[in-house]
Amino acid sequence: QVQLVESGGGSVQAGGSLRLSCAASGIISNLNAMGWYRQAPGKQRELVAVITSGGMTNYADSLKGRFTISRDNAKTTVYLQMNSLKPEDTAVYYCNLKATIPSNSWGQGTQVIVSS
Repeated sequence: QVQLVESGGGSVQAGGSLRLSCAASGIISNLNAMGWYRQAPGKQRELVAVITSGGMTNYADSLKGRFTISRDNAKTTVYLQMNSLKPEDTAVYYCNLKATIPSNSWGQGTQVIVSS
C-alpha cells in the first residue's frame, strides 16, 4: 500500500510563500505522475500542478508563474513552491500519485491559509 505524506502547509500573509512536500512510500509499480490538487471550502477539487515520470509539468492556467512543481532525483518526493500567495489560494492541498499500481492515490491533505 502506498502512503503519501504531505507537509509544509500553514498560514501566511498575502504575498508570502510556502513550500509543500509530499513523500511517497510503499510499493509503486510504473509511476506515471505525481501532483498537487486543491479544494477550497464549497468548491470542487481542482488541479494545481502535476509532474510526470518523464519530468514534464502541467499547471492550472491561473497559477502559472506563481507555483512551481519539482521532485527529488528518486522521483518519490514532490514539492510545490508557492509564491505571491493570494487569499484565493486558501484551500486544502492534496498530493496525488498515479501509477499502474496503485492507479490513483491521495494524501491526507495539508491546509494552506492566506490572509489579506
